[in-house]
Amino acid sequence: MTTERDRDAEGRARNARPRDALGRPLPYGAPGEERAPEGVVREPAQALAEAQELLDAGRPFHAHEVLEDAWKSAPEEERQLWRGLAQLAVGLTHRARGNDRGAATLIERGAGNIAPYAAGPPHGVDVPGLVRWAHATGPDVGMPRLTLADPPEPEDTSGA
Repeated sequence: MTTERDRDAEGRARNARPRDALGRPLPYGAPGEERAPEGVVREPAQALAEAQELLDAGRPFHAHEVLEDAWKSAPEEERQLWRGLAQLAVGLTHRARGNDRGAATLIERGAGNIAPYAAGPPHGVDVPGLVRWAHATGPDVGMPRLTLADPPEPEDTSGA
């Protein structure tokens, strides 16, 4: 028995079912939420801004997709940061779906993956704030801020 699978334009298996705002699949033909395109390489600032906009709109599943793209395209030394950020968004998705145990697991895992970056967070990511948020999170804690309000200016290393 062969099962037909949805495929994208390149022939890769991709589920084409519409999804609700929390990423749950809906029946074919049902109206769904617009999905973030997959596999898009964005500059880090753009990925963070798009993910934050989606989190602020209560769409953590879609923020996770943006952060997952960043994770997959990040340089090796930043991959765990982006992976952890994606896991935080998945944790928020689980919480919004009512899966508190899954939410706690993913949020804790995400915090563990970003914590090593606390001393020198790249791209203005508020790693210490996110780790504090993750440890204090509960059903009533709102969406996190991914970046510092005013990211620090890059250091001038030109010697000028």
